[in-house]
Amino acid sequence: MSYRRKPDWLKMRPPSGQRYTEIKRTLRDHDLHTVCEEANCPNLGECWSGRDGPGTATFMLMGDRCSRGCNFCDVETGGMEPLDEDEPANVAEAVAEIGLEYVVLTSVDRDDLEDGGSAHFAETIRQIKRRDPSILVEVLIPDFAGDREAVRRIVEAGPDVVAHNVETVERLQWPVRDRRATYEQSLAVLEQVSEESDIYTKTSLMLGVGEYDHEVYQALSDLHEADVDVVTFGQYLQPSRSHLEVFDYVHPDTFDVWERVAEEEFGFLYCASGPMVRSSYKAGELFVEALVRDGASVEEARVTARAGSSD
Repeated sequence: MSYRRKPDWLKMRPPSGQRYTEIKRTLRDHDLHTVCEEANCPNLGECWSGRDGPGTATFMLMGDRCSRGCNFCDVETGGMEPLDEDEPANVAEAVAEIGLEYVVLTSVDRDDLEDGGSAHFAETIRQIKRRDPSILVEVLIPDFAGDREAVRRIVEAGPDVVAHNVETVERLQWPVRDRRATYEQSLAVLEQVSEESDIYTKTSLMLGVGEYDHEVYQALSDLHEADVDVVTFGQYLQPSRSHLEVFDYVHPDTFDVWERVAEEEFGFLYCASGPMVRSSYKAGELFVEALVRDGASVEEARVTARAGSSD
């Protein structure tokens, strides 16, 4: 197994700067984890440096070890530990110290817990909102093994956006994802949130794992039928030699095509699409913030998001 040589458009800026250092210190002081670090996100330097604002981080709840073993993901598998009862309060305190106005929460899968950790997730949302109701909270949730009550528990906690990633097209769910994660189950999570609330829904797909164009098109159709509001496309990058190999480095022009198809043909409210885009991505956050906080129209919010992502 060998790495494929990355094209020039995938060169990353290493993390640095005072704001980056401050955020990292705050997270360590509260014994918190971020998916930015655990999954080796290529945008960590940009997001944590706060060049265009106060900086942001995606908090990863319930530990840094996952009960599942997806072949694309760099988070460690197994060795599950008890939940930290202080984590919801610690996250809320860290959010206040960092000065975030838009918070993203995600988590490992906790199939070892009866409720999948949904009550812990919900309590973190409530703690943040209790401190400052004006803070916008986006949650990137697991599928909770198809437990509809667990999803409902998240919705009732009052986040502003609920995201759940289908990750790839239907045919490639395995070997890309753990066998316990299915395409139908992920669609059901997103559809339930849309049916039971007016919360914005969001999902993400990786390109470059061997998908065909017609399969991506079908995925967009399925997501549209599930009433998903926002979709993002990004390039899969192999975390290590033991992970799924990159099938192809997709050209930025192709990402532009999928953005137009998503918005103009299917009518998604917004699509962030590019090699370095990830599900928790500044442009998507700016879009939702413009809609929710500023009361902008969809078109105005799109302009805001694209201006912010090009800074």
